[in-house]
Amino acid sequence: MIRTVAALLLVLATVSAEVVRVPVAHKPVKRATAGRRLAIGREVINDYENAQFYGNITIGSDNQVFEVIFDSGSSNLWVPSVKCTSLDCLLKHKYDHTKSSTYIPNGKPFAIEYVSGNVSGFLSEDDVTVAGLPVKDVTFAEITNPAGLGLAFGVGKFDGILGLAWKTISVDDLPTVFGLMVSQKVVDQGVFAFYLPSTSGGLGELILGGIDKAHYHGDLTYTPLTHETYWQIDLEGVTLGGESVTTSKVGVLDTGTSLLGGPVNDVKVIASKVGATPVINGEYSISCSKRSSLPNVAFHVAGKAFELTPDQYILDVENVECLLGFVGITLPPTEPPLWIMGDVFIRQWYTVFDRANERIGLAAMSKFF
Repeated sequence: MIRTVAALLLVLATVSAEVVRVPVAHKPVKRATAGRRLAIGREVINDYENAQFYGNITIGSDNQVFEVIFDSGSSNLWVPSVKCTSLDCLLKHKYDHTKSSTYIPNGKPFAIEYVSGNVSGFLSEDDVTVAGLPVKDVTFAEITNPAGLGLAFGVGKFDGILGLAWKTISVDDLPTVFGLMVSQKVVDQGVFAFYLPSTSGGLGELILGGIDKAHYHGDLTYTPLTHETYWQIDLEGVTLGGESVTTSKVGVLDTGTSLLGGPVNDVKVIASKVGATPVINGEYSISCSKRSSLPNVAFHVAGKAFELTPDQYILDVENVECLLGFVGITLPPTEPPLWIMGDVFIRQWYTVFDRANERIGLAAMSKFF
Protein backbone atom coordinates (compact mmCIF):
# COMPACT_ATOMS: atom_id res chain seq x y z
CA MET A 1 0.00 0.00 0.00
CA ILE A 2 1.35 3.42 -0.97
CA ARG A 3 -0.06 6.13 1.23
CA THR A 4 1.55 9.15 -0.38
CA VAL A 5 -1.52 9.24 -2.66
CA ALA A 6 0.62 11.31 -4.99
CA ALA A 7 0.82 13.92 -2.25
CA LEU A 8 -2.96 13.82 -2.54
CA LEU A 9 -2.55 14.64 -6.22
CA LEU A 10 -0.20 17.47 -5.33
CA VAL A 11 -2.89 18.82 -2.97
CA LEU A 12 -4.29 20.95 -5.77
CA ALA A 13 -7.70 22.33 -4.86
CA THR A 14 -8.33 19.46 -2.45
CA VAL A 15 -9.60 21.57 0.40
CA SER A 16 -12.33 23.30 -1.57
CA ALA A 17 -13.42 20.53 -3.93
CA GLU A 18 -16.51 18.54 -2.97
CA VAL A 19 -17.63 15.08 -3.97
CA VAL A 20 -21.20 14.46 -5.04
CA ARG A 21 -22.66 12.14 -2.42
CA VAL A 22 -25.73 10.05 -3.11
CA PRO A 23 -27.58 8.67 -0.07
CA VAL A 24 -27.95 4.92 -0.44
CA ALA A 25 -29.72 2.42 1.79
CA HIS A 26 -27.23 -0.46 1.80
CA LYS A 27 -29.01 -3.78 2.12
CA PRO A 28 -27.81 -7.32 1.45
CA VAL A 29 -29.19 -8.79 -1.75
CA LYS A 30 -30.70 -12.24 -1.30
CA ARG A 31 -30.62 -14.54 -4.29
CA ALA A 32 -32.31 -17.94 -4.31
CA THR A 33 -30.39 -20.85 -5.75
CA ALA A 34 -30.99 -24.59 -5.30
CA GLY A 35 -33.09 -23.97 -2.20
CA ARG A 36 -30.45 -21.79 -0.52
CA ARG A 37 -30.31 -18.07 0.18
CA LEU A 38 -27.09 -16.33 -0.81
CA ALA A 39 -26.17 -13.02 0.80
CA ILE A 40 -24.43 -10.47 -1.41
CA GLY A 41 -23.57 -7.02 -0.12
CA ARG A 42 -23.34 -3.96 -2.36
CA GLU A 43 -21.56 -0.81 -1.24
CA VAL A 44 -21.41 2.34 -3.33
CA ILE A 45 -17.84 3.61 -3.74
CA ASN A 46 -17.26 7.38 -4.01
CA ASP A 47 -14.34 8.85 -5.97
CA TYR A 48 -12.50 11.92 -4.70
CA GLU A 49 -10.09 13.40 -7.25
CA ASN A 50 -9.19 9.91 -8.56
CA ALA A 51 -7.07 9.63 -5.38
CA GLN A 52 -9.40 8.27 -2.72
CA PHE A 53 -12.13 5.67 -3.17
CA TYR A 54 -14.32 5.15 -0.14
CA GLY A 55 -17.70 3.92 1.11
CA ASN A 56 -19.67 3.65 4.34
CA ILE A 57 -19.65 1.19 7.21
CA THR A 58 -21.36 1.34 10.60
CA ILE A 59 -20.00 0.25 13.99
CA GLY A 60 -21.88 -0.48 17.20
CA SER A 61 -25.46 -0.99 18.28
CA ASP A 62 -26.17 2.67 17.52
CA ASN A 63 -24.84 2.38 13.94
CA GLN A 64 -22.08 4.98 14.05
CA VAL A 65 -21.24 5.80 10.42
CA PHE A 66 -17.71 5.97 9.02
CA GLU A 67 -16.38 6.57 5.53
CA VAL A 68 -13.55 4.12 4.93
CA ILE A 69 -11.15 3.19 2.18
CA PHE A 70 -11.71 -0.47 1.30
CA ASP A 71 -8.08 -1.44 0.97
CA SER A 72 -6.96 -4.74 -0.56
CA GLY A 73 -3.37 -3.83 0.39
CA SER A 74 -3.80 -4.07 4.19
CA SER A 75 -5.74 -6.27 6.61
CA ASN A 76 -6.85 -4.22 9.63
CA LEU A 77 -9.87 -2.07 10.34
CA TRP A 78 -9.32 1.25 12.06
CA VAL A 79 -11.36 4.41 12.61
CA PRO A 80 -10.71 7.59 14.64
CA SER A 81 -11.55 7.41 18.32
CA VAL A 82 -13.55 10.05 20.16
CA LYS A 83 -10.35 10.27 22.24
CA CYS A 84 -8.44 11.64 19.24
CA THR A 85 -8.04 15.34 19.98
CA SER A 86 -5.62 16.29 17.19
CA LEU A 87 -6.62 18.74 14.48
CA ASP A 88 -6.45 15.89 11.95
CA CYS A 89 -9.46 14.29 13.67
CA LEU A 90 -11.45 17.49 13.99
CA LEU A 91 -13.69 16.96 10.96
CA LYS A 92 -13.75 13.17 11.09
CA HIS A 93 -16.44 10.83 12.32
CA LYS A 94 -15.17 9.44 15.63
CA TYR A 95 -16.12 6.18 17.32
CA ASP A 96 -17.58 6.58 20.82
CA HIS A 97 -17.81 3.18 22.49
CA THR A 98 -19.87 4.58 25.37
CA LYS A 99 -22.82 4.83 22.96
CA SER A 100 -22.74 1.18 21.87
CA SER A 101 -24.26 -1.60 23.96
CA THR A 102 -22.37 -4.22 21.91
CA TYR A 103 -18.94 -2.75 22.66
CA ILE A 104 -16.42 -5.07 24.37
CA PRO A 105 -13.31 -3.41 25.84
CA ASN A 106 -9.84 -4.58 24.85
CA GLY A 107 -7.45 -1.69 25.37
CA LYS A 108 -4.31 -3.26 23.89
CA PRO A 109 -2.08 -0.64 22.23
CA PHE A 110 -2.18 -0.70 18.42
CA ALA A 111 0.13 0.75 15.78
CA ILE A 112 0.28 0.26 12.02
CA GLU A 113 3.04 1.58 9.79
CA TYR A 114 2.52 3.16 6.38
CA VAL A 115 5.06 4.59 3.96
CA SER A 116 4.47 8.03 5.43
CA GLY A 117 4.65 6.97 9.10
CA ASN A 118 2.78 5.32 11.98
CA VAL A 119 -0.88 5.49 12.96
CA SER A 120 -1.61 4.43 16.53
CA GLY A 121 -4.32 3.96 19.14
CA PHE A 122 -5.84 0.99 20.97
CA LEU A 123 -7.98 -2.05 20.23
CA SER A 124 -11.72 -2.42 20.83
CA GLU A 125 -14.36 -4.95 19.85
CA ASP A 126 -17.83 -4.29 18.46
CA ASP A 127 -20.26 -5.31 15.74
CA VAL A 128 -19.62 -3.91 12.25
CA THR A 129 -22.00 -3.64 9.31
CA VAL A 130 -20.67 -3.41 5.75
CA ALA A 131 -23.01 -3.04 2.78
CA GLY A 132 -25.91 -4.11 4.99
CA LEU A 133 -24.11 -7.28 6.09
CA PRO A 134 -23.70 -7.63 9.89
CA VAL A 135 -20.39 -8.94 11.27
CA LYS A 136 -20.22 -9.83 14.96
CA ASP A 137 -17.40 -9.23 17.41
CA VAL A 138 -14.88 -7.46 15.18
CA THR A 139 -11.64 -6.43 16.86
CA PHE A 140 -10.53 -3.12 15.37
CA ALA A 141 -8.45 -0.10 16.28
CA GLU A 142 -9.62 3.17 17.74
CA ILE A 143 -7.01 5.61 16.44
CA THR A 144 -5.88 8.44 18.67
CA ASN A 145 -2.83 9.54 16.67
CA PRO A 146 -3.19 9.59 12.85
CA ALA A 147 -0.16 11.85 12.30
CA GLY A 148 1.68 9.23 10.26
CA LEU A 149 -0.71 9.71 7.34
CA GLY A 150 0.07 13.41 7.22
CA LEU A 151 -1.88 15.74 4.96
CA ALA A 152 -3.55 12.91 3.05
CA PHE A 153 -5.66 12.14 6.14
CA GLY A 154 -6.26 15.67 7.37
CA VAL A 155 -7.77 16.94 4.11
CA GLY A 156 -8.94 13.56 2.81
CA LYS A 157 -12.54 12.43 2.61
CA PHE A 158 -12.08 9.18 4.51
CA ASP A 159 -12.31 8.51 8.24
CA GLY A 160 -10.52 5.18 8.36
CA ILE A 161 -9.39 2.08 6.50
CA LEU A 162 -10.94 -1.37 6.19
CA GLY A 163 -8.32 -3.86 5.07
CA LEU A 164 -9.25 -6.65 2.64
CA ALA A 165 -5.90 -8.45 2.33
CA TRP A 166 -5.04 -11.72 4.09
CA LYS A 167 -4.81 -12.31 7.84
CA THR A 168 -1.13 -13.22 7.44
CA ILE A 169 -0.27 -9.50 7.25
CA SER A 170 -2.80 -8.32 9.83
CA VAL A 171 -1.21 -6.34 12.64
CA ASP A 172 -1.55 -8.31 15.91
CA ASP A 173 -2.81 -11.26 13.84
CA LEU A 174 -6.37 -9.92 14.08
CA PRO A 175 -9.06 -11.63 12.00
CA THR A 176 -10.02 -9.61 8.93
CA VAL A 177 -13.54 -8.26 8.46
CA PHE A 178 -14.07 -10.23 5.26
CA GLY A 179 -12.59 -13.36 6.83
CA LEU A 180 -15.16 -13.03 9.62
CA MET A 181 -17.92 -12.59 7.03
CA VAL A 182 -16.94 -15.93 5.55
CA SER A 183 -16.48 -17.78 8.87
CA GLN A 184 -19.75 -16.39 10.27
CA LYS A 185 -21.50 -17.35 7.00
CA VAL A 186 -22.62 -13.78 6.43
CA VAL A 187 -21.68 -14.30 2.79
CA ASP A 188 -21.94 -17.64 1.05
CA GLN A 189 -19.00 -17.11 -1.30
CA GLY A 190 -15.51 -16.01 -0.31
CA VAL A 191 -15.34 -13.51 -3.16
CA PHE A 192 -15.43 -9.74 -3.44
CA ALA A 193 -15.10 -7.53 -6.50
CA PHE A 194 -14.41 -3.88 -7.27
CA TYR A 195 -15.99 -1.70 -9.90
CA LEU A 196 -14.22 1.65 -9.47
CA PRO A 197 -15.45 4.83 -11.18
CA SER A 198 -13.30 6.11 -14.02
CA THR A 199 -13.93 9.83 -13.42
CA SER A 200 -13.61 12.00 -10.33
CA GLY A 201 -16.95 12.44 -8.56
CA GLY A 202 -18.29 9.26 -10.13
CA LEU A 203 -19.70 6.24 -8.37
CA GLY A 204 -18.44 2.69 -8.23
CA GLU A 205 -19.44 -0.43 -6.35
CA LEU A 206 -17.89 -3.03 -4.07
CA ILE A 207 -19.62 -6.41 -4.19
CA LEU A 208 -19.11 -8.66 -1.16
CA GLY A 209 -19.93 -12.36 -1.51
CA GLY A 210 -20.04 -12.56 -5.31
CA ILE A 211 -19.61 -10.71 -8.59
CA ASP A 212 -21.93 -8.77 -10.89
CA LYS A 213 -21.76 -9.59 -14.59
CA ALA A 214 -23.29 -6.19 -15.38
CA HIS A 215 -19.98 -4.64 -14.28
CA TYR A 216 -17.89 -6.21 -17.05
CA HIS A 217 -18.06 -7.63 -20.54
CA GLY A 218 -16.29 -10.57 -22.08
CA ASP A 219 -14.77 -13.33 -19.98
CA LEU A 220 -12.92 -13.04 -16.70
CA THR A 221 -9.24 -13.97 -16.93
CA TYR A 222 -8.17 -15.72 -13.74
CA THR A 223 -4.64 -16.05 -12.44
CA PRO A 224 -3.62 -17.81 -9.20
CA LEU A 225 -2.16 -16.02 -6.21
CA THR A 226 1.51 -16.61 -5.52
CA HIS A 227 1.24 -15.65 -1.83
CA GLU A 228 -1.62 -15.31 0.66
CA THR A 229 -0.35 -12.03 2.08
CA TYR A 230 -1.17 -9.27 -0.35
CA TRP A 231 -3.21 -10.10 -3.47
CA GLN A 232 0.00 -11.04 -5.29
CA ILE A 233 0.20 -12.63 -8.73
CA ASP A 234 2.75 -13.52 -11.40
CA LEU A 235 3.34 -10.65 -13.80
CA GLU A 236 4.63 -11.60 -17.24
CA GLY A 237 5.77 -8.08 -18.07
CA VAL A 238 4.98 -4.38 -18.44
CA THR A 239 5.28 -2.74 -21.85
CA LEU A 240 5.07 0.80 -23.18
CA GLY A 241 4.11 0.87 -26.84
CA GLY A 242 5.01 -2.81 -27.06
CA GLU A 243 8.51 -2.31 -25.60
CA SER A 244 9.40 -3.96 -22.29
CA VAL A 245 10.05 -1.50 -19.45
CA THR A 246 10.61 -3.87 -16.53
CA THR A 247 12.19 -7.13 -15.46
CA SER A 248 9.91 -7.52 -12.43
CA LYS A 249 7.67 -10.58 -12.43
CA VAL A 250 5.50 -9.73 -9.42
CA GLY A 251 2.22 -7.81 -9.36
CA VAL A 252 0.02 -6.80 -6.41
CA LEU A 253 -3.61 -5.70 -6.88
CA ASP A 254 -4.10 -2.90 -4.35
CA THR A 255 -7.26 -0.79 -4.13
CA GLY A 256 -5.66 1.34 -1.40
CA THR A 257 -2.94 2.70 -3.71
CA SER A 258 -3.97 5.50 -6.03
CA LEU A 259 -1.20 5.13 -8.62
CA LEU A 260 0.82 2.42 -10.34
CA GLY A 261 3.82 1.76 -8.12
CA GLY A 262 6.92 0.21 -9.65
CA PRO A 263 10.66 -0.18 -9.19
CA VAL A 264 12.28 3.26 -9.08
CA ASN A 265 14.52 2.74 -12.11
CA ASP A 266 11.71 1.24 -14.19
CA VAL A 267 9.46 4.19 -13.45
CA LYS A 268 12.29 6.58 -14.34
CA VAL A 269 12.57 4.88 -17.73
CA ILE A 270 8.84 5.20 -18.34
CA ALA A 271 8.84 8.85 -17.25
CA SER A 272 11.75 9.60 -19.56
CA LYS A 273 10.09 7.92 -22.54
CA VAL A 274 6.85 9.89 -22.12
CA GLY A 275 8.54 13.21 -21.28
CA ALA A 276 7.46 13.51 -17.64
CA THR A 277 9.27 15.65 -15.05
CA PRO A 278 10.09 14.49 -11.48
CA VAL A 279 8.32 16.36 -8.69
CA ILE A 280 8.32 14.78 -5.20
CA ASN A 281 8.43 11.33 -3.59
CA GLY A 282 9.02 9.44 -6.82
CA GLU A 283 6.15 11.13 -8.63
CA TYR A 284 6.13 12.91 -11.99
CA SER A 285 4.18 15.70 -13.65
CA ILE A 286 3.57 15.81 -17.37
CA SER A 287 2.08 18.24 -19.87
CA CYS A 288 -1.56 17.36 -20.49
CA SER A 289 -1.07 18.10 -24.18
CA LYS A 290 1.23 15.07 -24.57
CA ARG A 291 -1.57 12.56 -24.05
CA SER A 292 -2.67 12.42 -27.67
CA SER A 293 0.79 11.41 -28.88
CA LEU A 294 1.77 8.76 -26.31
CA PRO A 295 1.53 4.95 -26.59
CA ASN A 296 -0.49 2.57 -24.43
CA VAL A 297 0.91 0.83 -21.36
CA ALA A 298 0.13 -2.87 -20.90
CA PHE A 299 0.36 -5.19 -17.91
CA HIS A 300 0.75 -8.76 -19.11
CA VAL A 301 -1.07 -11.33 -16.96
CA ALA A 302 -2.01 -14.96 -17.73
CA GLY A 303 -1.12 -14.62 -21.39
CA LYS A 304 -3.17 -11.45 -21.96
CA ALA A 305 -2.27 -7.77 -22.25
CA PHE A 306 -4.33 -5.49 -20.01
CA GLU A 307 -3.86 -2.08 -21.59
CA LEU A 308 -4.12 1.47 -20.30
CA THR A 309 -4.39 4.40 -22.68
CA PRO A 310 -2.58 7.71 -22.04
CA ASP A 311 -5.91 9.21 -20.97
CA GLN A 312 -6.08 6.49 -18.34
CA TYR A 313 -2.51 6.50 -17.00
CA ILE A 314 -2.16 10.30 -17.01
CA LEU A 315 -4.29 12.06 -14.40
CA ASP A 316 -5.72 15.53 -14.95
CA VAL A 317 -5.58 17.40 -11.64
CA GLU A 318 -8.41 19.93 -11.43
CA ASN A 319 -7.71 20.97 -15.04
CA VAL A 320 -4.55 22.63 -13.75
CA GLU A 321 -1.80 20.17 -14.65
CA CYS A 322 -1.37 16.47 -15.28
CA LEU A 323 0.24 13.82 -13.14
CA LEU A 324 1.84 10.67 -14.49
CA GLY A 325 0.03 7.73 -12.95
CA PHE A 326 3.27 5.99 -11.97
CA VAL A 327 5.32 6.35 -8.81
CA GLY A 328 8.70 4.82 -7.98
CA ILE A 329 8.75 2.70 -4.83
CA THR A 330 11.73 1.46 -2.85
CA LEU A 331 11.39 -1.86 -1.06
CA PRO A 332 13.71 -3.52 1.48
CA PRO A 333 16.61 -5.40 -0.18
CA THR A 334 15.10 -8.69 0.95
CA GLU A 335 11.94 -8.09 -1.09
CA PRO A 336 11.74 -8.80 -4.84
CA PRO A 337 10.99 -5.84 -7.14
CA LEU A 338 7.28 -5.64 -7.80
CA TRP A 339 4.51 -3.61 -9.39
CA ILE A 340 1.61 -2.34 -7.32
CA MET A 341 -1.36 -2.33 -9.66
CA GLY A 342 -3.33 0.37 -7.91
CA ASP A 343 -6.45 2.34 -8.74
CA VAL A 344 -5.11 3.65 -12.07
CA PHE A 345 -5.29 0.02 -13.22
CA ILE A 346 -8.36 -1.13 -11.27
CA ARG A 347 -10.46 1.82 -12.51
CA GLN A 348 -10.20 0.35 -16.02
CA TRP A 349 -10.32 -3.40 -15.32
CA TYR A 350 -13.03 -5.07 -13.24
CA THR A 351 -11.15 -6.92 -10.51
CA VAL A 352 -12.37 -10.02 -8.68
CA PHE A 353 -10.65 -11.04 -5.43
CA ASP A 354 -11.45 -14.73 -5.08
CA ARG A 355 -10.46 -15.74 -1.55
CA ALA A 356 -12.05 -19.18 -1.78
CA ASN A 357 -10.02 -20.20 -4.84
CA GLU A 358 -6.95 -18.05 -4.10
CA ARG A 359 -6.98 -16.19 -7.40
CA ILE A 360 -7.54 -12.84 -9.09
CA GLY A 361 -9.98 -12.31 -11.96
CA LEU A 362 -9.77 -9.45 -14.48
CA ALA A 363 -12.19 -8.35 -17.20
CA ALA A 364 -12.97 -5.30 -19.31
CA MET A 365 -15.10 -2.79 -17.41
CA SER A 366 -18.68 -2.04 -18.41
CA LYS A 367 -20.40 1.27 -17.76
CA PHE A 368 -22.74 0.64 -14.83
CA PHE A 369 -23.79 3.89 -13.12
